[in-house]
Amino acid sequence: MRLQGKTAIVTGAGGGIGRAIALAYAREGAAVAVNDRCRETAQETVGEIRSKGGKAISICGDVSIVSEHHDLITATLKEFGSLHILVNNAGIEIHEPVLQATSETWDSVIGTNLRGPYFLSCKAAAIMARSGGGAIIHVSSVHDLEPIRERSVYSISKSGTLMLVKSLALELAELNIRVNAISPGAILTNMNRTGLSDPHEMSKLLARIAMKRIGIPEDIAGAAVFLASPESDYVTGTTIYVDGGFLLL
Repeated sequence: MRLQGKTAIVTGAGGGIGRAIALAYAREGAAVAVNDRCRETAQETVGEIRSKGGKAISICGDVSIVSEHHDLITATLKEFGSLHILVNNAGIEIHEPVLQATSETWDSVIGTNLRGPYFLSCKAAAIMARSGGGAIIHVSSVHDLEPIRERSVYSISKSGTLMLVKSLALELAELNIRVNAISPGAILTNMNRTGLSDPHEMSKLLARIAMKRIGIPEDIAGAAVFLASPESDYVTGTTIYVDGGFLLL
């Protein structure tokens, strides 16, 4: 198992991509701290991990609230004694035309997608440095390169993740802490399941994907395992696009 003896925090792991990553890490031998704003969904992920013999705890919290980061890391260390991997997966998007822009949308999206991951990464890196290094992985989006209509703040936050990764990677490399990102394309989750149930919308989306299928959360989990494992020991400051060729068309 590629992550045997490692401890990981996965934010937004109550469902979708975050849950898939948490389950994959547990299968590879890692102990997983499952973070989510919803206590019930976090506990569901933990229950699934434990039912298969893995080790996990749930830690409810909102990553946009920087003061809660201390509790997240402290609870992880208290339970497992170490921290080797952080996955900043929690994220939100809000539909809002630019002519109707509000500061509330900006604060909410940037707080969850960029500000929170930055400060949580800094705090986690300080712990990792004491034990010889680690891996920090940000789940971004293909919209870090290509904007999406009526979700400008979301696109801006993901574009910011590109530089966040490079900046952290540059300063943390000497501490043997690798920082990378995964940018998914269209992945079927509860967030978009209703919209994609419309055959017309699904047809339009498939026309933009070279592989002509919608991704599933497990497609992202494979890349997340790679970036957390020794197989990627010489990979830092980069973004892996897992999009089925979305950006090719």
